Amino acid sequence: MSTVTDVHAHILLPALHAEVERRAPEGARDAAALELTRNGAESLAVSGPMVGARIPQLIDVAVRLADMDAQGVDRQWVSASPNHFYPWAPEGLAVWAANEANRLVAEHVAQAPERLTGLGLIPLQHPDRIVECLDDAVLGRGLAGVEISSFAGDVELSDPRLEPFWARAAELRAVIFLHPFGCSLDERLDRFYLSNTVGQPAENAVALSHLIFSGVLDRHPDLKIVAAHGGGYLPTAIGRSDRAWKVRPEAQRCAHAPSTYLRKIWFDTVVHDPHTLRALVEVAGGAQIVLGSDYPFDMGLDDPAGFVRGAHLPARITDRILGGNADALLETRVRT
Repeated sequence: MSTVTDVHAHILLPALHAEVERRAPEGARDAAALELTRNGAESLAVSGPMVGARIPQLIDVAVRLADMDAQGVDRQWVSASPNHFYPWAPEGLAVWAANEANRLVAEHVAQAPERLTGLGLIPLQHPDRIVECLDDAVLGRGLAGVEISSFAGDVELSDPRLEPFWARAAELRAVIFLHPFGCSLDERLDRFYLSNTVGQPAENAVALSHLIFSGVLDRHPDLKIVAAHGGGYLPTAIGRSDRAWKVRPEAQRCAHAPSTYLRKIWFDTVVHDPHTLRALVEVAGGAQIVLGSDYPFDMGLDDPAGFVRGAHLPARITDRILGGNADALLETRVRT
């Protein structure tokens, strides 16, 4: 049986965050105001104590490993909490923060290298600088890849300025973990925790659609994109994308029907109900699904392996999801 691997688990970097706020207090205040607009005061009042109670899990390797043991997880892929993306940061600060995050994530996983794999960061809003940060993460720090947001400022994932990044990521066989931070619908989702329950799936769907329809996956077939939250709404509503590709000329910049690209993307299992997981396997294939938990946040899966086993998929597919697919994703990466 394969190693049980959780590809979606987070770390907080409080010293980095404090230094970013010290260097750019006005930008940090504006970011906090935007977060209030997007989430609403009620949700922020709940999220603050929730995250605070989980600080040990987010920074202490010993606590992390104990929780992994309790969940029956052998290996975690550790990525920074998305609040470390800093999409508002100017170029110099953004590059420094990404490289510092790479260093800190590498130090964290080095405390248990047999059980932890790290993912770094890149400053998505500064396309001219992200290749060097990708190289820093993968070649300089030995990380498996990087985590990116669904967009940053005016940079969508279809932006031609990202072509060198996609090419370099494919060349390095680096994992690109797509995890949204915030939602462009802003105050429309500022109550009932819609910023997360609707916003995150919407952002995943938009970002993946930019990748598919723009032909990024045609030009860079070796890309290894892993989408958090099961890819959001896109996989289970992909028929509408196929229809657009068939009848609308402006939606025909990809070589094939959008649904075919779902078998070239990997999706985690943070979908919260077995019906959706089975549907995801049906449209993307059992080879494209990887175990995820969103550890240790409240919107994650408390028992990620148990959730997959409880979906009653064929045994060979269950085994691949629990770890075999994640193992395969790492087999071809560039070694430092």
